[in-house]
Amino acid sequence: MALTDFTIRNANPGAKAIKLSDGGGMFLLVTPAGGKLWRLKYRIDKREKLLAMGAYPEIGLGEARRRREEARELIALGKDPAREKQRDKVRSRIQAADTFAAICKEYCEKRRRDGQKGWAPATAVRSEYLLGLVTASIGKLPIGEIEPADVLTAIRRIEGKGKLESARRSLQLAGAVFRYAVATARLTSDPTRDLRGALTAPTVTHYGAITDAGKVGQLLRAIDGYEGTGITKLALQIAPHVFVRPGELRHAEWSEFDLDGALWIIPAGKMKMRKAHQIPLSQQAVALFREVQASTGPEGFVFPSIRTRTRPMSENTVNAGLRRLGYTSDEMTAHGFARISKRSKLGRKTWGTSG
Repeated sequence: MALTDFTIRNANPGAKAIKLSDGGGMFLLVTPAGGKLWRLKYRIDKREKLLAMGAYPEIGLGEARRRREEARELIALGKDPAREKQRDKVRSRIQAADTFAAICKEYCEKRRRDGQKGWAPATAVRSEYLLGLVTASIGKLPIGEIEPADVLTAIRRIEGKGKLESARRSLQLAGAVFRYAVATARLTSDPTRDLRGALTAPTVTHYGAITDAGKVGQLLRAIDGYEGTGITKLALQIAPHVFVRPGELRHAEWSEFDLDGALWIIPAGKMKMRKAHQIPLSQQAVALFREVQASTGPEGFVFPSIRTRTRPMSENTVNAGLRRLGYTSDEMTAHGFARISKRSKLGRKTWGTSG
C-alpha cells in the first residue's frame, strides 16, 4: 500500500526499526531513535543493494518518489544508482575546489613555464594583474557555475572606472582561462564567447613619433646638442640606431653585447614572443655604447638608475629628455624611435649598419 504524508507524520518509533513500504522497492525506515529515512532496495548485477535517499521531512514523499524513479531509470540502463551517487559527490567536491580564482592561478603558472610560448616576466605580471580585476568579482565562484552575465558584470565594473583597455584585455584573458578549463575537462563551454561587442571600444592613442625625413634630421641635431645628464644624452643618441622599445633599451645589460662583433642579442626571456632578438650595431652605435661602457660597464645595466645600479633608469628619463629639447608628447616619445623604423622611409638605411 502506498504511503501518505499523514501515515508518515504519525509513524511512531518502536523498540526495533520499522519499514513502511511505498512500492517499487522504496520504503521509509523509522528508527528506534525516531529518525525517518528513505531507502531504496534494488538489484543490479544479480546483487541486492540499498540506496540511501535522504531523511524525512527534509526529503518529502513527492521528492522521494522522484528520486526513486531516477534511480530506476539508471538501473534500467545498467547503472548502479549508489555508484552514480558517489560519483556525483566526487564531482561536486572537485567543482567546489575549481573556483575561477584557482583555475586562473593554474593557468598563469602554466603560461609562465610554457616553453618558447611562455609569458615574458613583464607580460605575466600585467596579465595576472588584469585577471585579478576579474577574480575580485567572480574568483570564489565554481567555474562551472559562472554564466555570461556574471562575467559581464565583473568586466563592466572595470569599464565603469574608465579603464576601457583594461576591461577589454581582462575579458580576453578571462576567456583564455575558461577555454583552459574546457581543455582540462572542468567546463563544457566558454561563457565569454557571446560577450563580444558588449564593451565600449577604447580610443586608440598612438605614441608621438617623427617620421618625416627632414624632421628626423632636426631631431638628431637637437639630441647632439642636449645639455642634460650625460647618460640620458647617450640613451637619446643610441635610440635612433637600434629601433627598440624603450623598455628593451632601459633593461639592456652588458652581458647581452658583443661590441667587437657589433651585435646586441636580447635574450628570449625579455622578448614578448619569447625568441632571442639579434640587433646588428652600426659603427656609430658601437662607438656610443663604448662611451657608455666607460661609465656604467662592464657589468649590470647599460643604463642604470641614478639612485642604484641594481635597477634600470626610469621609463620617463628619455621622455623627459625629449621634453627638455622642446618636443611635446604629441610630437615625439621614447616609443617613437621604434615607430620610426616601421613608418619612416628612412629606416635603418639612414644611419646604416656599418658606418
